[in-house]
Amino acid sequence: MVYITTMPQMEKVVRQSVSIPERIARRVRGLAKTQKTSANRVLVDLIQAGLESKEAEKTRFFTLADQLSECRDPHERESLKRELARMTFGK
Repeated sequence: MVYITTMPQMEKVVRQSVSIPERIARRVRGLAKTQKTSANRVLVDLIQAGLESKEAEKTRFFTLADQLSECRDPHERESLKRELARMTFGK
């Protein structure tokens, strides 16, 4: 039996120049060495993780906002408001 697998469609790659602080560059190079990959790959992975984290945070915010609008328990409402404030304004 022969299995044929298709290669995933490659995304178009765009060259982008970025200046980063030296301390971050050292950390990126350290990660690259540990992972036996390029600093470029580490940067792409970190950026992707950051974008996914931001999207998850946005989803969490709207989930909490929906819960707040539907909540009738005053203590739970206060807790939800505090969490939304923390997400918006930090600690």
